[in-house]
Amino acid sequence: MRRDGRKSILAVVADAILEVNAVRVGVDGIDAAGKTVFADDLAAALRAKGREAVRVSIDGFHHPRVVRYRRGRSSPEGYWLDSYDYARFRADVLDPFGPEGDRRYRRAARDVRTDRPVDAAVETATDGAVLVVDGIFVHRDELVGYWDFSVFLRVGFDVAYARMAERDGLVADPDAPSNRRYVEGQRIYLATCDPERRADLVIDNTDPVAPRVVAPVRSASHRTDA
Repeated sequence: MRRDGRKSILAVVADAILEVNAVRVGVDGIDAAGKTVFADDLAAALRAKGREAVRVSIDGFHHPRVVRYRRGRSSPEGYWLDSYDYARFRADVLDPFGPEGDRRYRRAARDVRTDRPVDAAVETATDGAVLVVDGIFVHRDELVGYWDFSVFLRVGFDVAYARMAERDGLVADPDAPSNRRYVEGQRIYLATCDPERRADLVIDNTDPVAPRVVAPVRSASHRTDA
């Protein structure tokens, strides 16, 4: 029954996307909120309804380390301000799927683990394909106006860091000094951009097997004053 609940939520989101004929869809949330899996499953739900979906993660568009850490390796402001190359992401991914775009896109520009550029092939999306992007900070000012539909996954830092402790071996306490850069950087984002207000749909993903809609689907017009 609980798995059916997740399937039902994904169907609701897919139907909302199709109803407004959205092309560029963003899935937001803090680290370990479940964005990647949710976006993967959402793309599958769209395909099941007969619409092709292209999956891209903003994690393929990090700045080089020299930029990411220019304010210091422990700087929350550096995490918030310097993590991603938004100009490159817009040029390689968002603009091609825009109203005047040619649907020719690249999935990545840099491998964050090796800190090396990625020579990603140019791919061409089919007409009618929906772009589904996952990543942190996707409701910040540089990106919010690009989404035709967006989702924010609500998960507390305590839950998220418990997941990362199990998955990645990180310290489970979000207030631990080793987590300060990331937690405080994301708190800056939450306070500055209020992504729950900017999103079209907020989903509590504390239990990823049984997510629940927090608020009804809103029209993208509410972002015009974001």
